[in-house]
Amino acid sequence: MASKLDGVLEALAEPTRREIFERVVIRPRRLSELVEGLTVSRPAVSHHVKILRQAGLVHTVNDRLEVVLDVLPSLRTYFDRLWLEASLGDTWITYRRAENNDLGL
Repeated sequence: MASKLDGVLEALAEPTRREIFERVVIRPRRLSELVEGLTVSRPAVSHHVKILRQAGLVHTVNDRLEVVLDVLPSLRTYFDRLWLEASLGDTWITYRRAENNDLGL
């Protein structure tokens, strides 16, 4: 899962891709609709969509780009875990690392 999560986070790190993804989250869109209102060319949008596809964030259904909903829970879990660990502080992280070492992870 770590490598898939890495790809998702890398894809969403770029502001234009993140904007495209956010638009598709709201509702499925055709590529021509995505180009409207963006400051990049149609070929650039196509390139960004390709990267979002490769990361498993979107797919095409009936000529419209749709979000792959299966990815969203894993993102939520990742950020929820970070939030929890940040709120618990160093003690929790030290404990978790020691536990992982005991398990050979």
